[in-house]
Amino acid sequence: MNIKIVTEPITRAEAKEIAKEFYVEMVKGVVDVEKGIIALGGEYHMDANTILVENGSEQKNLWGFNFYPDKTGDEQIEYKALVNIRPVHGNSVMEIQDENLRTAMRVIIRKLIV
Repeated sequence: MNIKIVTEPITRAEAKEIAKEFYVEMVKGVVDVEKGIIALGGEYHMDANTILVENGSEQKNLWGFNFYPDKTGDEQIEYKALVNIRPVHGNSVMEIQDENLRTAMRVIIRKLIV
């Protein structure tokens, strides 16, 4: 399984290569909103989530997303993942409800996938 922790910018073409392993036009990802990093790849968001936790991230800072390398604008990022169902953190559904959290995620994702 090809999961990449992204700490420095990568291209959309590189994200597309990671996507080819499972979903072709979409890659699953998890962002650490505290550290400002992401993990891309895996069949499930939990795969990337686990890699980040194993590398020192705290679960409370991890949120899942889907990234579509060939799309642009608001269609490029989808804030929906099973790992986002966390009522204790104010999110009781798969899609992230907090607009401030979405904005923080978007800033990190756009900084790291160029």
